[in-house]
Amino acid sequence: MLILGFLAAILMGVVLGIIGGGGSILTVPILVYLMAVPADIATGYSLLIVGATAAYGAISYFKQGLVDVKSSIIFAIPSIMAVYLTRAYLMPNVPDTLNIATFSFSKNVAIMVFFAVLMLVSAAMMLKKAYAEPITLQQAGSDVVMTKSPNILLIAVEGAFVGVITGVLGAGGGFLIIPALVLLMGMPMKKAVGASLFIIALKSLIGFTGDLQSGIDLDIPLLGMMLLATFIGMTISKKIAGNLEGQTLQKFFAYFTLAIAVFIIVKEIL
Repeated sequence: MLILGFLAAILMGVVLGIIGGGGSILTVPILVYLMAVPADIATGYSLLIVGATAAYGAISYFKQGLVDVKSSIIFAIPSIMAVYLTRAYLMPNVPDTLNIATFSFSKNVAIMVFFAVLMLVSAAMMLKKAYAEPITLQQAGSDVVMTKSPNILLIAVEGAFVGVITGVLGAGGGFLIIPALVLLMGMPMKKAVGASLFIIALKSLIGFTGDLQSGIDLDIPLLGMMLLATFIGMTISKKIAGNLEGQTLQKFFAYFTLAIAVFIIVKEIL
């Protein structure tokens, strides 16, 4: 299972590099189902793995001029604050068993199901946009300016919300960041990918310091091998991403998110 897990980690790096998200969607299930890491610990490991891999990928996008630093920072600041507070103070105090009405869930099952529900919503939003608004070749390119004036307050609120979700799920949040940048800011998909990697790197790595503060136990050999695998995947993605148009990336992102959400629901509930 370990070999399969490392191969899956390479795939995670490829996916993260191509679509600017989805890394944590794969990382948490890989750690939980293939590496036998408890879900609450896996969410912390995921922050480190995804954050470091996203930083590696963001450097490449920045060199190509595909990272809108100003818009990214507007989104990232409240997100970073929220993810740090969530990891340092909220998650350590969540009980191991959650009782809702007559139902009882373990903390780990609740995390994974919540994860899947948010992924379903995100995928539906992106598919609706992808099929409702035809994207011309010019719009799909990387040199297009944003078509909407950014609503700073709305973006900041969205950033804080994604930060909390990141803290709870250990997710980089690309499956929520990408829709926010594309739908709320009108950012072209390729620029959204670059911005997403930059934002994910910032808030995931800073959020991980909350885990260190709360005393998370680190499996250094496992983390080292996972990071090596994801970096290999990110390197591979650089050869692929440049050949895909914005609309294709958007649909691939949505269907990928949908598929992983269905898998998690089937695994945890059925």
